[in-house]
Amino acid sequence: MKKRILVSPLDWGIGHATRCIPIIRELIKHNFEIILSSSGRSEVLLRKEFPDLQFISSKGYNIKYSKDGRMMIWRMFFQIPKIVLGIIQEHKNLKKIIKEYKIDAVISDNRYGMWNSSICSVFISHQIQIKSPLFSNFINQINHFFLKKYTECWVPDCNKNKLSGELSISSESSIKYIGTLSRLKYRKTKKEYDICFLISGPEPQRTILEKIATDNLIKWETKSCIILGKPEEEYDKTIGNCEIYSYLNAKELNTILLKSKIVVCRSGYSTIMDLEKLKLEAIFIPTPGQKEQEYLAEYLEKQGICFYQNQKDFDLTKSLLKSKEYSGFKNFGESETDWNKLFKIFEE
Repeated sequence: MKKRILVSPLDWGIGHATRCIPIIRELIKHNFEIILSSSGRSEVLLRKEFPDLQFISSKGYNIKYSKDGRMMIWRMFFQIPKIVLGIIQEHKNLKKIIKEYKIDAVISDNRYGMWNSSICSVFISHQIQIKSPLFSNFINQINHFFLKKYTECWVPDCNKNKLSGELSISSESSIKYIGTLSRLKYRKTKKEYDICFLISGPEPQRTILEKIATDNLIKWETKSCIILGKPEEEYDKTIGNCEIYSYLNAKELNTILLKSKIVVCRSGYSTIMDLEKLKLEAIFIPTPGQKEQEYLAEYLEKQGICFYQNQKDFDLTKSLLKSKEYSGFKNFGESETDWNKLFKIFEE
């Protein structure tokens, strides 16, 4: 009889969902029965990628982000009670789901309440050490309190030569470094687009980045494109030399990115893993106030891989000139996941 596994990614942007896609594909290949659970744009994306899988809609934490990056930490701090209540509620809901759907195991990508002591519970995160300008010890105590509730924590990175830098450092036995995750595949491709803006992340910052991209590229003289990261919409249009897509599935996105000379995007970790997989060059614009993205952008710049600029100072022409001094992800190295070894936990 097939083991039934619930996969549930967080809905802050679509990165948590996209990096679960290769895991879901491999679980299906290994003859597990998969049920998906998420909300918002993550739900829309997963429904499109896996239309034949059973889906359970679930509530997110309903976090409100600030337009002013300087206020982000305070806005997040005052929403901690709401986040904790959301975690408690999803933990209660999971008990009902396990009983009703006969779930044998759960894989949670950054949803802290999706664990149950009666079944194997796996947590996916690259943030074992959370970066925060304030209350860092307090936030990490909360983080590790919940991590210990899970059977294992899968870190999508390598034990050595870390793509995530200090974020994923840990010596705990329950932490497993599983290699980087991407739904995309590299192949040698002729370049057609001078610039590709890849828009992602939670609102309102996603829309702010979209405006920056549109303002720059609709007047650009050479061929370019913008991918808006809005799976709930379906349209494409061309303005001047710029192609604009509301959303592309994995195959389409794979093709467009490989055809792009340089990608301008957020420094979210899921995006970084995709760039590494495709050996691309990039310019980062970290989401204002998201210390994780700011850290990753600075870390990869110090490694000589990618140039970055803060959103308020962004200048496309200057960024393109500076980016020539960086290598991109061509020589970073690849990592492979041992799926047979990883999935043994579900057979025990």
